[in-house]
Amino acid sequence: MLRRFSVLFAMLVAVAIVLGASSSARADTTTLKLGTLAPAESPWGKVFKVWQRGINERTGGAVAIQFFWNGQQGDETAMVGKIRTGQLDGAAITAVGLGQIYKQVLVLQLPGLFSSWEKLDAAREKMKPVFDAEYEKAGFKALGSGDVGAAHMMCRGFQIHSPKDMKKRGTFYLKGDPIAPMLYSIIGDITPKEVTVPEITTGLTSGTLNVVNAPPLVAEQLQWAPQLDQIDTMVSGYGIGSLVFSSAKFKSLPADVQTAISETGALAAQALTKSIRNADLAAYNRLAVGNPGATPPVPARMTTYSHTDAEKAEWTKLFAETRAKLKGSTFNAEVMQAVEDAAK
Repeated sequence: MLRRFSVLFAMLVAVAIVLGASSSARADTTTLKLGTLAPAESPWGKVFKVWQRGINERTGGAVAIQFFWNGQQGDETAMVGKIRTGQLDGAAITAVGLGQIYKQVLVLQLPGLFSSWEKLDAAREKMKPVFDAEYEKAGFKALGSGDVGAAHMMCRGFQIHSPKDMKKRGTFYLKGDPIAPMLYSIIGDITPKEVTVPEITTGLTSGTLNVVNAPPLVAEQLQWAPQLDQIDTMVSGYGIGSLVFSSAKFKSLPADVQTAISETGALAAQALTKSIRNADLAAYNRLAVGNPGATPPVPARMTTYSHTDAEKAEWTKLFAETRAKLKGSTFNAEVMQAVEDAAK
C-alpha cells in the first residue's frame, strides 16, 4: 500500500511539473491561506503538500499555498466563518464545514443510506451541479471532493450491539450536525455533549466521552484510538469532505491562475479519494485485525464485535426512522429523495 501511495504522489508531482513547464515566472507571489484540521504528516497532509508544490510549479512561483494544520484556525465552523470574512482564502473541510455553507449537503451523511463507496459516489456525482451552485450562492467555490473514511462505532470498556446499548453512555455531536441529535433522541435516555473536534480528545482522556462513531483513520490521526478498546465491524456511514475557496478571492485571481488552481485542486481531490480510502481501510485493519501472518504476529489494537441479524434489523430501523424524521424538516424533501434514489 505504501508503494501505491508513493506512486500516486509521484504522479501528482510529475503532472504538476509538466503543466507548469509552460508557465512564465512572476515577480510577485500571491499567498493563499487555507485551514484544515488534518495534521501536516497525515495522509491528507501529504497530498496537500504535493498540491502546494504543484501550484507553485504550475504558476511559475506566482502563487503559494499556506496551510494552517491541526485546526490552528479553529474548528470547521470557525474556518468557514474566517473564509466569509477574508481571514482565510479557503479550507479543506468535512461535512461539518460544508453544512455551514449549504446544510442540504449533509444528506450525504445520513446513517444507513449508502451500502458502499460506489453508492455514495453515484449520489454525490448526481448532486454535484446542485451543490456547487448552492456553494456559489453562499460565496464559496468547491474544487473537488476529498473523503474522510468509513465510520465505525468505537467504545471503551463495553460494546454497543443494539441501539439501546448507547443509553447513558458518554456520547457527543459536533456543532452544526442535525443528524446525531435526532438519532440519539429516537433512542432516548441519552444526553450527548456538543463539542468541537479538539474537545473530543479531552473528553476521551477524562472519561466523560467513551463512544466515538468515526472513520478509523481519523481516530488514529487525531489520537482518539489509544483511548478506545472496542470496534464495531459494521460501517455506519461514510465521511465526506471537500476543498473549498472563497469565491470572491478565487475570482479576483488572474484567469490562468484560476485554471491552475482548479485543475491541480481537482487532481489533489482525486489523489485524496484514492489514498484516503486505502489508508482508512489500513487503519481499520490495524485496529480490528492486526497482522496475524507477520513474524512475530501483530495483534489487533482493539477487540472487534459484530451483530446478529436481529441487531442489524434494529439499526436498520433506527437509521430509517432518523432519515424519515429529518426529511421535509431539516432536509429538503426533494434533495433528500434525489440522494435516496441515487443510493439505490
